[in-house]
Amino acid sequence: MRGSSRLSPENRPGNHILFSKHLDEMKGCSDMQHLENRTRTTPGDDREATAMETTQINPKRSRRSFIHTIAAGAGTLAAGTLMADQGAALAQAGKPEDLTIGVSTLGFPDLTNQELAQQLSAHGITLIQLFLNQKDSRYWNYNGRSDVSGMTAAHAEEIARTYHSAGIRIHSMGVYTNLIHPDKAEVDANLQYFDDMMKIGGDMGVHTFITEAGHFHDEQHCKAVPLHFVDEVWPRMVSTFKRLAESAGKNNATILVEPFFQGFFATAKRTRVFLEEVGSPAIRALLDPANLLELDDLEEMFQQLAPWIDCLHAKDRKLHTQAGVPAGQGDIDYVKFVNLASQRTPHAPLVLEYVGPEDYLEALAKLRGAIEECSHRKG
Repeated sequence: MRGSSRLSPENRPGNHILFSKHLDEMKGCSDMQHLENRTRTTPGDDREATAMETTQINPKRSRRSFIHTIAAGAGTLAAGTLMADQGAALAQAGKPEDLTIGVSTLGFPDLTNQELAQQLSAHGITLIQLFLNQKDSRYWNYNGRSDVSGMTAAHAEEIARTYHSAGIRIHSMGVYTNLIHPDKAEVDANLQYFDDMMKIGGDMGVHTFITEAGHFHDEQHCKAVPLHFVDEVWPRMVSTFKRLAESAGKNNATILVEPFFQGFFATAKRTRVFLEEVGSPAIRALLDPANLLELDDLEEMFQQLAPWIDCLHAKDRKLHTQAGVPAGQGDIDYVKFVNLASQRTPHAPLVLEYVGPEDYLEALAKLRGAIEECSHRKG
């Protein structure tokens, strides 16, 4: 979602100091090339093992050698488990041509749901990610909330029937409220809004909802370090998402978080660590490679997040820029992207984003072309 040239300036975050959390050393950097500090393993000293073979054993060395041996065994076991998991994932890999293509409805504000359903259906689209941003359902408010009291159950059901009758399934709904706001009252109100949106989705038969962490910037909270990297924000966000998970459970819903390199979910690794800490099957991930391209390679994104990914955004971005663009207009290697998606997340639809009536067919052709080329290479 983030970084669209279609978003108003006040919704665009500035450049920030980024740093890794948890497994890497915490180290603030101002240079973009040092954003992700990577730990390196130095080979151990084998001389301790030799000491075990002498006639007179040094107790301290013996104890240290035992610890080294156990650690090495644990490392081998972990590596074996990882390889087994990766092997299982590859065994379940699908064919590129079996990937499902969808379209985000956000970029079609001048059409009614009926008009949009007819247009998309005519071009073979069978899946959408619904944003309440059409002429007859205008409730969209990025990084905030709307009064959705006018969205009755009957209206929600009517919208769902409109798409279903055109052969289109609603995979998920975009919420994108602000969950990182420092004011607890604001977070409480936004969580209630999220709950309202899940109920609207339920009336439509939709049970998957998308959000970012949210964005907040002011002079008080953003002086030396952006709010999303302030120490106390991490545990607060874990607590907030545990509350959201509880609400999702009551609504039979799943929440997909979307990372963005200038926000709280700044890297694939940071997002993965967060999901592990929240520890709820109701909180999973949507991967938009264009949102992480500045900091992560495509392979790293899937390596870190594949077990959590239920949806993929298919847009693009030029390196070292903030604005997202339609698929094919940036630096994403779409053939590699499609190949990784088919291998690691074959169940997840690829939803075209940042497209509207004027350019969605071009982006659709780009994505279909990448799928065809990927299939040809595999054949």
